Amino acid sequence: MNIETPRNGQSRSNIVPLENLQITDNKDFVNKIICGDTIETMQKMPENSVHLIITSPPYNVGISYENHNDLLPYKDYLEFLEKTWTECYRILLQGGRICVNVPSVTADGQYQALFCDVVNQMKKIGYLMRGDILWYKQSISKRTAWGSWKSPSNPYVVQPYEFVLVFSKETRKLEGNKEKIDITKEEFIEYSNSFWHIKPQTQPKGHPVPFPEELVYRLIKFYSYQENIVLDPFAGSGTVGVVALKTNRKYVYIDKSMEYCKLAETYLQQQSHTLFSNA
Repeated sequence: MNIETPRNGQSRSNIVPLENLQITDNKDFVNKIICGDTIETMQKMPENSVHLIITSPPYNVGISYENHNDLLPYKDYLEFLEKTWTECYRILLQGGRICVNVPSVTADGQYQALFCDVVNQMKKIGYLMRGDILWYKQSISKRTAWGSWKSPSNPYVVQPYEFVLVFSKETRKLEGNKEKIDITKEEFIEYSNSFWHIKPQTQPKGHPVPFPEELVYRLIKFYSYQENIVLDPFAGSGTVGVVALKTNRKYVYIDKSMEYCKLAETYLQQQSHTLFSNA
């Protein structure tokens, strides 16, 4: 992965509590860490203001987030997701893309095909589906359940992969300045193969499921131009913001956990310091 030094990046980021967020134009939310409810925050943002959304919503499997119930009844969980995707649609530009990382299934007493339900939600809202990327994580380090061990009576399978579902708003084409295209020929060939073998990331410490930088890098380079605005409405440790800086994009970070906002601020500051000291 080639990481580039941004020309117009920000070396610092500020945490803005939602109650203090006043938006009159894009500069009020671009390159900001916004601490607040993701739906309420996006409702403050203007229509047609974001080029690319990359996110991984809580999986609803009981992960220990700082201040989120990750074991909602499945119906309530889907309602929460649909409200989120609806606001994402409103703030995306025409041709803007959203990349949603979800597992193939989630549990609510029984397996639920989450990726199918998300696709149906997006189509209902009006998104155009571009396709799906299979993220092969190769991360099965422990097996806590086999179902029926060495027996066909009730064996379980595990999924060492997740999906990245990709959609566009209104049209599949995103207009942009050709001089702001920065993907190489080799990258384009590699990333257009929808099977991505990328190991999970464990840094920065302090968040249970940080995004791998490589995954975000590929999505940003493949689906956006330099200086585009990239949003993560469940931003956690801040990886989308960090990679946006590294690739000369602008970021919008939203998370309702002050603990994660502070973690992201530190991560962004560390990365920015390294970038600009090497510029």
